[in-house]
Amino acid sequence: MPQSKYEESLSAMYALRRFGIKLGLDAIDAVLTDLGHPQNDYRIIHIAGTNGKGSVAAMLSPIFQEAGYRVGRYTSPHLERFNERICIDNAPIGDALVVSAYERVCATPRLGRELTFFEFTTAMALYAFARQKVEWAIVETGMGGRLDATNAVRPELTVITNIALEHKAYLGNTLAAIAGEKAGIVKAGVPLVTGVSPGSARDVILKRAEGLGAPTYIKGRDFRCRRSREGQFSYFGRSHVWRHLIPGLQGRHQIENAALALAACETLTETGGVDISEEAIRNGLACSRWPGRLEVVCRRPLVILDGAHNLMAARQLARYLKEQYAHKKITLVIGVLDDKACEPILKELMAPCHRVIITQPVIDRAVPANKLADIAGKFAADVGVVHDVGAAVAQAMKQSADDEVVCVAGSLYVVGEARSALREMGVV
Repeated sequence: MPQSKYEESLSAMYALRRFGIKLGLDAIDAVLTDLGHPQNDYRIIHIAGTNGKGSVAAMLSPIFQEAGYRVGRYTSPHLERFNERICIDNAPIGDALVVSAYERVCATPRLGRELTFFEFTTAMALYAFARQKVEWAIVETGMGGRLDATNAVRPELTVITNIALEHKAYLGNTLAAIAGEKAGIVKAGVPLVTGVSPGSARDVILKRAEGLGAPTYIKGRDFRCRRSREGQFSYFGRSHVWRHLIPGLQGRHQIENAALALAACETLTETGGVDISEEAIRNGLACSRWPGRLEVVCRRPLVILDGAHNLMAARQLARYLKEQYAHKKITLVIGVLDDKACEPILKELMAPCHRVIITQPVIDRAVPANKLADIAGKFAADVGVVHDVGAAVAQAMKQSADDEVVCVAGSLYVVGEARSALREMGVV
C-alpha cells in the first residue's frame, strides 16, 4: 500500500536524524527568515531546564486557554504520534497541518547543510502557530538553550526550571557549565522565572540575568508553593496568594513545577498586560494533563507510566512510589537509553520494587536488555528480561494481582511503546 503524504513526510523527517545534533542558530535563523519570521506573529514563553520543562508547559497551556487565549505548545519528544509535539489549544495538530508545515519548511533554502530533525520540527511548529493564529506559544527547548534551535525566538518571558548533569558531551561537565548553556535563553530586559536551587548553577544564571537587565523572580525568594490539605496546595507570590489549588498532575515535584507556572502567570499579569483570572488559573491547573508522567492507565492492577529518564526524575519517581505504595508489591518494567546513568537510575527505581522486568525500546540508542539485566542483578534477585516493551508490560500485568502495582519507566521511548501496546490491549 502506498504511503500517504503524512507518512511520507514523517519518513523524510525521521531520516534527518542521521545528521545528528548540531547546536547553533544560523540554520534555523535562515529558515525562519524565508518563512517570514512567523515567531514574531505571537507572544512566547520560552522554557529551559533539566526536568519539569514539559510539565510547566502542560500547566501554562490550559491556564492560558481558560483565560481566553488561543495557545500553541511545542514540546519533545512525543510518546505515540509526532503530532503531539505541536499542539493548538492543548490538542495535537492534524495530519494535514503536519504535511503543509513540512512542505513549506522543505521549500526553504539551506545554508551549506541539511537541517537536523529538531531544527526542522522547530521551524514547522513556529510556522504552524502563525498559520493557526495563536496568540501565545509555550516553547520548550530541546537540549541546552543558548544554541538550541528554539532560541531563535524573542519571548515575553523565560523560565528555567532546574539544573542537573545531562548531555555532558554537548553542554559541559559541571552544573555551572550546563547552567551557562540553559541561561542562554535569557534576553535583555525580558523577565526570568527560575526554580534553580542555590549554588554555582544559580549564580551563573543570576549573573547573566543581571548583566542583561532581565528582572528575575526566584522560587523560594519571590514565590513559593506549599501543600495544604490532602491533594491541594497554595501559592504565595509577590502580589497574589491563591489557596487550595487542585493540581491535575500528580507527584510532589509537580507542585514545585506549578510554582513556576503560577509565577509566570503572575509576572505576565504585572508586566505583560496579560489578563489571567484566578478562575482561569484554578481551572487550567485542575485540567492539566501530561501523558507518560505519573500517568495511571489501569486500576486492576494499577499501571503507572512515567518516563523517569534521568537520575533526578528517577529519584522523584522512587520517592513517589515509596510514599504512595509502601505496602503494595510493585513490578518495575524498565528500559534505558545509552546516554543515561543506567546504574544509578536502576538502583533508585528498583529500591521500592519487588520484581523487575528489563526491556528494550525500538531505538538504536537503547541499552541492550541483557546488558541492563546484568546491571540490575546487582540490586535485586528477581530480574527478568522481555525484549519487546509491549510483551514486557503484558507479562508484568499478568504476574501482578489486582491490588498490586506495575510501573513502566526509564525512558519516554519505553513509555511511548508501552502506551501504544496498552492501547491495542484496550487499556488506554
